[in-house]
Amino acid sequence: MEKKEFKSESKRLLDLMINSIYTNKDIFLRELISNASDALDKIYYRSLTDKKVKVKKDSLEINLSLDKDKRLITITDNGIGMTKEELEENLGTIAKSGSLSFKENMTKKEKIDIIGQFGVGFYSAFMVSDKIKVTSLSLDSEDAYTWESSGVDGYTIKKAKKETPGTEIILSIKEDTEEFEYSKYLDEYEIKSLVKKYSDYISFPIKMEVTHSKLVDEKKHKYEDQKEIETLNSMVPIWKKNKKDVTDEDYNNFYMDKFSDYDKPLKVITSSVEGMASYQALLFIPSHAPYDFYTENYEKGLSLYTSGVMIMEKCADLLPDYFSFVKGIVDSEDLSLNISREMLQESHNLKIIAKNIEGKIRKELETMLKDDRDNYISFFKTFGMQLKYGIYNNYGQDKEKLQDLIMFYSAKEEKLITLSEYVKAMPKDQEVIYYAAGSSIEKIKSLPQVEQVKDKNYDILYLTDYVDSFAITAINEYESKKFVNVESGDLDLETEEEKEALKKVNDDNNNLLKDMQEEIKEVSEVRFSNKLKNHPVCLTSKGDISIEMQKVFDAMPNDMGIKAQTILEINEKHPISTKLKDLYKNDKEEFKKYTKILYSEAKIIAGLPIDNPTEISSLICDVISK
Repeated sequence: MEKKEFKSESKRLLDLMINSIYTNKDIFLRELISNASDALDKIYYRSLTDKKVKVKKDSLEINLSLDKDKRLITITDNGIGMTKEELEENLGTIAKSGSLSFKENMTKKEKIDIIGQFGVGFYSAFMVSDKIKVTSLSLDSEDAYTWESSGVDGYTIKKAKKETPGTEIILSIKEDTEEFEYSKYLDEYEIKSLVKKYSDYISFPIKMEVTHSKLVDEKKHKYEDQKEIETLNSMVPIWKKNKKDVTDEDYNNFYMDKFSDYDKPLKVITSSVEGMASYQALLFIPSHAPYDFYTENYEKGLSLYTSGVMIMEKCADLLPDYFSFVKGIVDSEDLSLNISREMLQESHNLKIIAKNIEGKIRKELETMLKDDRDNYISFFKTFGMQLKYGIYNNYGQDKEKLQDLIMFYSAKEEKLITLSEYVKAMPKDQEVIYYAAGSSIEKIKSLPQVEQVKDKNYDILYLTDYVDSFAITAINEYESKKFVNVESGDLDLETEEEKEALKKVNDDNNNLLKDMQEEIKEVSEVRFSNKLKNHPVCLTSKGDISIEMQKVFDAMPNDMGIKAQTILEINEKHPISTKLKDLYKNDKEEFKKYTKILYSEAKIIAGLPIDNPTEISSLICDVISK
């Protein structure tokens, strides 16, 4: 038996493979099972092209066994096996892949799935084991050989005894350390979980002898542990089955099991695409939001598979942020993986798949909105805020994709409607889309500014989410109709006669209004208004920042100093107007008190905080007591 060095540039390369390329120790089992699956694929392929090879596909399998006492994991397959030369070439040379060369030598017509491409997956086993023993008998050899290594010190190859073709890998699991509990890989449940997570759809059965507690005496309630062989993997993914063979219950159960949800999904979306980037997708829209959905801890992404092996549990690049609520899987053989198969390389095909999936989700939502209104409203109440976020994010570049999916509460209809439905119902003389923002429908209804619009028999969209004003601003106009905030300073709903009459009132009281503004410097203007019906005052705004936007900015941890340009409007027909004019002539000190009180009242109506509540309270008491 001869001791040999690895045919690598240095011992450090193997150390790099073990400690740097792989970031997740759990994947060692995925890599070894994938290699075993390749070996089974190869012998089955040979049986199709070589009449001398008599192999039935249903006889091919992968077997796992655990020995807790000796700290051993054994992975066995009855695949094509390796000769002495192949053992030395494939295992003695890091990054030499027999699977890759096998795949490269096949014609397009002969193509079958081969998972292994890089030849480094095997070495991931050194992350969890301090010695690896590989015994293999090749279909093309009479002699079996054992390859054995403890890592960077090199390896040995010697003759061995094995009766049938195939490969047996025995891992000596490391002792536990303070940093990591290696013993967990000797636990049946842990191994079953890893197979289910990473290798559930390997097309050959993965079997293991497992312990089950069985009732042996019902009267005495006596149980005994019994051993039995169990197939750990499903083999055929649900998304590869014929649709007619899969029921709604099958999809629902798969979703609830795969994504640990207690409720069935609201919508199931299937997709199978052939072309430049071929893939299959099975997507789900949940019926409720995860508890952490609107937190920074939430991770979006679809599970990514290739040839039945899970490569990434959450591939974020497959979903835009505004569809981050979607769960599901994508299975494709047309992706470029990095050397560890843990991450994707920059991939043109991945971008194609992501774009197609985005379009598919959008189309399905549009169909739901049209044909299944109740379910869509249920969806929108749960995830609509995410769609609105998508509209104003990235400077509104995605607004065209999403604006027909969002809904707002209609003052007239008293229910959620789309922008398209609002525009179709507009009277002929209405030229803009009116909206009002607030923390609730009831609070918006009580805003003084909505009265004038309602009097014109125009509908108003009520915006109750903090993102709404930003989304509307990003859209800017819909079907050539501009959006107008009823809290803006100039709604332009008066007749020319009304405008002239109001202008005269403001001109005649110019000094009064200037003195009021001098007393409340926060506002950019004070003026009399004819837009108010019963309320004495209101705050309106001008410019790009609305009062509702200011509230959002004010709520942020860091004071951004972004404020709306506000206007204090006084109802010209309200008795308070006469009172102000009288005080201005006869009692300037009392006039100042009224100015501050009215401004505070306007701020309260607008939902803005009062900076000096104690002072205002004293002023009110002083005025009332007279």
